This record gives sequence, C-alpha cells and structure tokens, in this order.
Amino acid sequence: MMELEKVDNPRRAMRWGLTCDKGQCQERINKNGKEIVEICKFKPTIKQVDDHTQEAESCHYYLQKYDALVSKHSLWNYHAFFQIMKFNRKLFEDYLNRKVSIFDEAHKIEDQIMQFIGFDIFGGQVEECNLNATKYDFTDLDSMIQLIDDIAYAYAKKIKDIKESSSHQNEPDYESVTRLERRYDRAAQAKIDILANKNNFVVNDPVEDLNGNFRTISVKPIDVSSFANSFFTTEYQIFMSATIDRFSFCENMGLKQDDVAFIDTPKSPFPIEHRRIDLLNIKRLSYGSTEDDELEVIKTIDRIMDEHSTERGLILTSSIPRCQKILRYLSPKNTQRIRICHSYNKDGKTQDEIITEHAADPTGVLLSSSLWEGVDLKDDLSRFQIIAKVPYPNYKEKRTKAKMDKFPLWYTAQTLTKLLQGFGRSIRSEDDWARTYVLDTAANNVFFKAQKMIPRAYYDVLGIENL
Repeated sequence: MMELEKVDNPRRAMRWGLTCDKGQCQERINKNGKEIVEICKFKPTIKQVDDHTQEAESCHYYLQKYDALVSKHSLWNYHAFFQIMKFNRKLFEDYLNRKVSIFDEAHKIEDQIMQFIGFDIFGGQVEECNLNATKYDFTDLDSMIQLIDDIAYAYAKKIKDIKESSSHQNEPDYESVTRLERRYDRAAQAKIDILANKNNFVVNDPVEDLNGNFRTISVKPIDVSSFANSFFTTEYQIFMSATIDRFSFCENMGLKQDDVAFIDTPKSPFPIEHRRIDLLNIKRLSYGSTEDDELEVIKTIDRIMDEHSTERGLILTSSIPRCQKILRYLSPKNTQRIRICHSYNKDGKTQDEIITEHAADPTGVLLSSSLWEGVDLKDDLSRFQIIAKVPYPNYKEKRTKAKMDKFPLWYTAQTLTKLLQGFGRSIRSEDDWARTYVLDTAANNVFFKAQKMIPRAYYDVLGIENL
C-alpha cells in the first residue's frame, strides 16, 4: 500500500494517483506455501470504529462508512445504502436496527432498485468468455438466460483454469481470480432472480455500435414491487418528493395504500411571480411531427433567447438528436450562446465541468435532454428555461411498453414527474426566480390525463382549480 497523504481536493488526488493502489480490501496471497486471505492493513473493523479504537491512519472510506453505521443518524446516497441492504445486511444487521428511514427524491427509487435487479450483458463480456454473440436470439428471454448461464460457466472455467495452472502455483494471480469470481457471482445471481419469475422480466433491444456489432443488452424486471421490501426494513419510512403521486408510487413499491399517510403541501413556499410558467402551445411534437412543426418550435426558441439576450438559461428537450436539431437551426448569434450538456459528453467533459463553463459565460444557455433533474441552476445561472419537448419515456423500449401494459398509469406518471422536475431546475429558493416556457402542446394532454396526480403546489402556476 502507498503511504497515506492528505489532499483536500479529491480530483487532484486522483490525477496525482494518490489513491489506493489496489482497490482490494482483501486479497488472496501465498504465504509459506499456503493460500490465505489477507486484509488490507488500513481497513478498520466496524467494532473498532464503534469502540473508537481504530488506527489514526485507517482508510477514510471505511471510517466514513462505519461512522455512518454506528451513528444514531446517518446520511447515505442510494447506491451505497442499497448495496448494504442487498448484499451485506446480515454482516451489519446489529447496526441497521433503526426506527425511521427517510428517502429523499423518492420518485427515483424505482430506477435505483433497477440497478440491483436483472442483468446487463456487454459485448466485452461475451468476447472475454469466448462466446459467439450471433448464436443467441436477442429477442428471446430463454436465449438470454442461456447466455447469462454460459457467461457464468465461462467465468467458472476461467477461475478453475487459473487456479490449476503452473504459473498460478509459482506466482499466484489472486487479483484476477477475485475479479472473475465477482463476475461469476453476478451472472449466477441474475439467473436465479430471473428464473424465480420469468414473466416479470423483459429483454430490451440490443445496442449496437456504428458497425452493427453487438455492444450491450439488458434483462430487466417489469415490476420491482416484489424486490422493494428488501430495501425498506425500518418500522417507519418517510418518502419525500415534490413530484410524487400516491397511487402510482404505492403500486410501484408494493405498498398498501391503507398503510400509507400522504401529505400533499397545499401551496408552494415560493412566490408565484418567481416561478411563472407560460404554456405557449406552439406545436405538438411527436415521432410523427412534420418538419414545419419542428422548425416552428425552434423559431420560438430563437425568439425567447432574443428576449433574454443578457441572461443565462436552460433548454430541455427529449433526446440528443433533438438537441442537435435545435442547435443546427438556431440563428448564428444564439448558436454561439449554446452549450450542449449531457450526463456523458463526446469531448470527455463531465456535466459539472460544462456547468462551470456555463457559470463563467454571462449569456450562456445550456441545451440538454438529461438535465431534467439533479442539477441546481440557482440564481443567475438560469433566469429562463424552455421546455421544447415533453419528456415521454421511450415507448419503443420493450421494458417501457411492458410496464405500460401492466401499469397503465405509470407512463403518464413518469412523464408528469419528469416535466415537473424540469420546472424546478432554475428556481431553487424563495428569493430565486426564472421564467419557464413550454412549447410542446402535448403538455396539455399530460396535465389532463394526470389531473389527480398533480401536486397541489403546482395548481396556481398551471391554472388548475382545486379538484
């Protein structure tokens, strides 16, 4: 292990390589001709942290993790907490006996659970396992189960071959074995989960590269409600979101409505004049929209940008191709103000790096299909925002279609949630303000279908009478 060195900036630490040089908290080694498991000397035990007897140079990651587990109150991101609940609950059960758990941004819980259920198959995996992708039917669940089983078998064989090789006997490669064992465990567990209820799983269409070669495919559950209980184990749970719908949420999470109390804030604490929404109803955009309709919407974007020529703003639409089309047809002076910003960007820049550049540009405008939530454009970072296209889930995705068939209200609820989340990107406090423009006429259809799902805090800006 490298010597401990304190660096205040984590990004700088990573650039300088000042991180754990193995990333393995425990590994197999050969000691005196015998295979043993060695624990990293910097890794404390949770009991040491609980008793305050850990070493001063203990691993910062585990100090924080164990501090959270032994504390009376703790704050977690979803992935870290769900990782414990899914894989390490028995290991830490003495520290998970809490009375209350609070889940913020609860409208995203289904997406978080989905990361732990099902299986993603990558082209690199198939190649690593020496399998021929063309022998499998990527439209058939049974064929994908067979592929997952073949992947698990291939990893098991690789592990066996390495352990039995003479090179391993002379100079053991425990790091490779550990990596392969993790991949084997993941594939084997996925097969068990899928076979437990095949009717609840769907195979999404495969993603191919520019040359038409297989890149990735996912097998995902339609209904996560049967898995949700394992993540919510405290006596009381509080789910928080500004855009949650009681019926749809209970249905998705497998909660009985009689067991749930729902609090719908009657009025937003933010003044209405700070969060005005203009439903301009320019054109209805869909897969069947005409070129004239698309261009009419882009002309309106151009006009709104002219009206806000001295301010920063945000344009939200439904897909990367629509972003590219908007950029292609804007006027030259407004094109120069645009920064396309996604979760992943071609130039390698992160979302945060692009937003930092945006903050230094007094008239910059972000254009994105992925900034509908999880971004904080407070104060002068955005004084106007344009909703160019309603963000319907992609119904051509097989899981989306299957989910719609099983839960008819889910599609509308998902669209409404994302739309309302978008409305809040630029108004972050009582003193903050921004103007929101909605150009896609389809928004009216969403609000009509979702009348009973709309939180009352939005009634005033949407002009809805109390139901």
